[in-house]
Amino acid sequence: MNTLEQKIEFDEALIRRYDKAGPRYTSYPTAVQFTEEFTVQRYQSIARETNQSGGPLSLYFHLPFCDTVCYYCACNKIVTKDRSKAAPYLEHLYKEMTLQAELFDQGRVVDQLHWGGGTPTFISHDEMRGLMDKTREVFSLHEDDEGEYSIEIDPREVQTDTIALLRDLGFNRMSLGVQDFDAEVQQAVNRIQSKEETLRVIQDARDTGFKSVSVDLIYGLPHQNTSRFLKTLDTVIDANPDRLSVFNYAHMPNLFKPQRRINEADLPTPHEKLSILQSTIRHLTDAGYVYIGMDHFSRPDDELAQAQREGTLYRNFQGYSTHADCDLIGLGVTSIGMVGRSYSQNFRETDAYYEALSDGRLPVFRGIELSDDDVLRRAVITQLICHFGLMFSDIEQNFGIDFNVYFQPELDELGVMQMDGLISMDDHSIQVLPAGRLLIRNICMVFDRYLREKAGTRFSKVI
Repeated sequence: MNTLEQKIEFDEALIRRYDKAGPRYTSYPTAVQFTEEFTVQRYQSIARETNQSGGPLSLYFHLPFCDTVCYYCACNKIVTKDRSKAAPYLEHLYKEMTLQAELFDQGRVVDQLHWGGGTPTFISHDEMRGLMDKTREVFSLHEDDEGEYSIEIDPREVQTDTIALLRDLGFNRMSLGVQDFDAEVQQAVNRIQSKEETLRVIQDARDTGFKSVSVDLIYGLPHQNTSRFLKTLDTVIDANPDRLSVFNYAHMPNLFKPQRRINEADLPTPHEKLSILQSTIRHLTDAGYVYIGMDHFSRPDDELAQAQREGTLYRNFQGYSTHADCDLIGLGVTSIGMVGRSYSQNFRETDAYYEALSDGRLPVFRGIELSDDDVLRRAVITQLICHFGLMFSDIEQNFGIDFNVYFQPELDELGVMQMDGLISMDDHSIQVLPAGRLLIRNICMVFDRYLREKAGTRFSKVI
């Protein structure tokens, strides 16, 4: 399917009917299926087995510190103004890197690397240098700028020479948290961030040779309305980022304490929220951006759009990716890895993370080993969520099944979506129609065996 020909049809009645809670499918099975029955020893065995294929690696570093709390945030973070707390965290992170690196052959090159958080630039410049030096010491990094090495940036935590330093360390992509430039919205969510400091970071990234800049926005925050949000969007479009992520704010104060500081009465109505979304999609597509899916947009010449056109786009815990062949190693508190046919997660609490590493143990506390059915359904969901289409023959050839027989209950259920105009379907394929692209999570949920077997799991709304 040609991404440039993709269109989105906005049917408010249809969206309301299908607007229920569901996973974002950064993994399948999702994290709610992880169990502590998955042990460190099993993870180590699986990791060593992957050396037989000798494929590339992906590293994710979770740096959890933030100077101030953004009230909308649902991330695992440590809010502190004490910068000295980073030192013991990095000391333990180095131990974890060494333990992980011992499991993987040195010849396996790191094609993808990402610092997330929290606020990665919370740590000092010297600590940044030290972390990258240690990474190069124990893993094989690209030295020719061919790797996809990215970092999440809070423009409020950037000094005059920070961006140049990051480029010198090997980073060539960045994502910037913006959320909204409106002063009243910023005040309500405790994220005061000027246009000037944000645009300066984007310009610094271009001046120092970053290959890609992505901007993150959130719709559904207090005091937002369509006209206000479009003003933010115009400012962002003028800055011409390569990619944009426009996330739906999920207000779940029972799960995320900072959200309790948000006054629910100030949140936009469901109708206004849909209006913001519709106007945002129209505004970005009119500006030449391509809708990749699941809140993501990119320039037509961006690697994400190219990968989608070529059928090689993938999705993992960092979102859409062009590196489907990597084993992903999660490093740091609460990080999730995807190695071989397994997912694994580190301890969520810093004390438990520190204790394990002080004892010389990897801090993995839960995970899941994928069954044949899991791998099959992951392939189906990945195709749908990345490419808005699925040829049954591709799945049949790779997994040795008769698609129509294996998935008969799912295909019967999809019949309702076909009548509603979300998909077109025959005996050979499924194609997601323009009215179904915003509801791709609903379509994928049909193939989620765990949702069928266990109702009531808490997820965010799909829109």
